[in-house]
Amino acid sequence: MSPTPSDVDVLIVGAGPVGLLLANECARRGLRYRIVESQQTQSEHSKALAIFPRTLEILDMAGLVDPFLEAANRVTSVAILTHERALAHMRFMPEQSPYAFIAMVPQDQTERILARQLGARGGVIEYGTSFVSATQRREAVDVVLENGGRRLSLAAAFVVGCDGAHSTMRHLLDLPFAGASYDDTFLLADIETNQALPASELQLCPSIFGPVAIFPMSATRRRVVATIERAQEQAPSLELVQGILRQRGPQEIEARALHWSSYFRIHHRQVAQLRIGRLFVAGDAAHIHSPFGGQGMNTGLHDVWNLAWKLDLVLRGHGADRLLETYTAERRPVIQSTIEMTDFLTKAMGTPHVFAQAIRDTVIPMVSKLAPFQHAFVQRLSELGIDYHGSPIVEGQGARFFNDTLRGGGGIRSRFLLVYGAEKVEEAKRFADSWSEIVELRRADGDEVVLVRPDGYVAYAGDDLLVVRELLERQTSGRLSGVSRGN
Repeated sequence: MSPTPSDVDVLIVGAGPVGLLLANECARRGLRYRIVESQQTQSEHSKALAIFPRTLEILDMAGLVDPFLEAANRVTSVAILTHERALAHMRFMPEQSPYAFIAMVPQDQTERILARQLGARGGVIEYGTSFVSATQRREAVDVVLENGGRRLSLAAAFVVGCDGAHSTMRHLLDLPFAGASYDDTFLLADIETNQALPASELQLCPSIFGPVAIFPMSATRRRVVATIERAQEQAPSLELVQGILRQRGPQEIEARALHWSSYFRIHHRQVAQLRIGRLFVAGDAAHIHSPFGGQGMNTGLHDVWNLAWKLDLVLRGHGADRLLETYTAERRPVIQSTIEMTDFLTKAMGTPHVFAQAIRDTVIPMVSKLAPFQHAFVQRLSELGIDYHGSPIVEGQGARFFNDTLRGGGGIRSRFLLVYGAEKVEEAKRFADSWSEIVELRRADGDEVVLVRPDGYVAYAGDDLLVVRELLERQTSGRLSGVSRGN
């Protein structure tokens, strides 16, 4: 194979959680990469907080989960509380995952963990380095960066913009950011509290004055997210947060000190395409939505988890252009669903209409006790229910696949897994021999064969290896010119 005519395989623009996970994946897979960040240091603010079970599984498959488990406050229930009464208490303990909880890890800690893990893998974050421009050609992308007033040029096989809601990459690609903004201003505050509320419970508080969400970071420290009509000061004060909690929150909670606070305007927007040629966007550069539900960072991490293995296969000469096209095809429906869920949650919790409030406060106590509702709620919030049905490289539901053999960073990497039962031993071995560069065999109970993608989603489950062959051929034929490289 001829080497890629570029200085790096992947240039990552932005060193937030999304860019850092992608950099770790590039390092784990042995790809040549650079990661640049316009800021001089990592963020010192907590911002995103909740890490859901499927994201923890992803971090496990990437070999990164242990420090997150050590840092996390574990949430195992969700309560819906008005100021006067409790509407619902629901367990959040999905049985089908080893991570039967929401891990509360402030974003600044998340970034430190990912940056430290990247350093352990030999990676360096280039701080104070801005992305200026990119020009695509057939074989690579010519990129201009700037550091300290000095222009730097390099060629990259692919460039991924993980550079946030005001993404330079998105503007360069002239991608419309379709959607709308919320009328209200959002308030975010990290506060010191009493211990009246359980540290293992997340509270959602609907109110005529606007919704409030309370995320426990520890027994006495909590994140408050609320809407207000307009900002009153440069940053929310302790007195303002106390007033909001007295008006809308559980009566037991007391805000005793303020660690950090901020106002922000929020939108629900997304791009129609996450890829143009060799350029990609991920995370907040591609989609933003309401913070109620805590899905933003998780969705961005899932973006690059979906993209990394596809770039890897293409760079190693085993993937086609159509494989890269599936990044948009697979992620867009998930993003759209997340935006719709968080938008509905925000509006339902803060509706000013008395009749709608009465219906909400009557219906929630009833439906929240129903097992099907509880299961659907947990599946949706946990992201364990995400699948890629309808994808051109999936036959069937495209559901998640996770077991002990995938864990620890070495369990699944750059190959598809062909999981087979006792009746398919010889047939599976012959098949794997013909696809030895990208298929690895795994033995399991059952009679069917299961083709598991390198991101831990099922491409096919059944008894017909001809379908498996067709799926693999669909992803590997028509390869991109100028991107194959030696192993």
